[in-house]
Amino acid sequence: MTRGFVSRLIPVVRPARFGAAVALTFAAALPLRAQDSEPDRLARLDVGSRYAIELLVDSANSEGLPVRPLRLKAYEGISKKADGRQIVAAVRRELLALRVARVQLGDVDDEELEAAAAVVEAGAKPAQLGLFRTRVKNRSDLQALTIWASLMARGVPSEDASSAISKLWQDGADDATFVSLWNNVQSDILRGLNPGTALQNRIRETPGRAPPNKGTPPEGQESERSE
Repeated sequence: MTRGFVSRLIPVVRPARFGAAVALTFAAALPLRAQDSEPDRLARLDVGSRYAIELLVDSANSEGLPVRPLRLKAYEGISKKADGRQIVAAVRRELLALRVARVQLGDVDDEELEAAAAVVEAGAKPAQLGLFRTRVKNRSDLQALTIWASLMARGVPSEDASSAISKLWQDGADDATFVSLWNNVQSDILRGLNPGTALQNRIRETPGRAPPNKGTPPEGQESERSE
């Protein structure tokens, strides 16, 4: 999928909820036509572009999709002084990414949906999200999805990023493992290493973990083996 008119900000990732990880500090999404406590920045747009964005946000509302990422995308374009048509196109791509993410993940909360949409926008194949559709008790995929999108935004090839994140997820990696991977890869990139090479080097150093519940014998089986 074509990227937006500006690159997604690289988050300073910590073991925290996705909203904090990507520094999205705006209030919970509200209909675009509702009054905010802050000035309506969309007023800076031409009438046609503003109306088009309102329609896109209304569509998201009617579909039960979060509107916050659409508004943030529009605000980002305005702050960069992008052309109104470019901003509308970027907001439309954001909406499409949210739709794709929901098809792949099913009924998940807004944070997960936004994280998955970021992965799609960064260039991953929609089907690659399928691994995260199955709910794992007491385990969140927010950090994994956030790191995935961030790696691609840093220039890591899509297939390499997908393979690395998928393997770690299947191996039962926790949030700290994903954060460590991101910090190390980013450090290597900043020192001039090729993004893909940086990931390959670091993923080999990342300890594997057994997937949750894997290797636990069915009830009664353990006692049978001990007899």
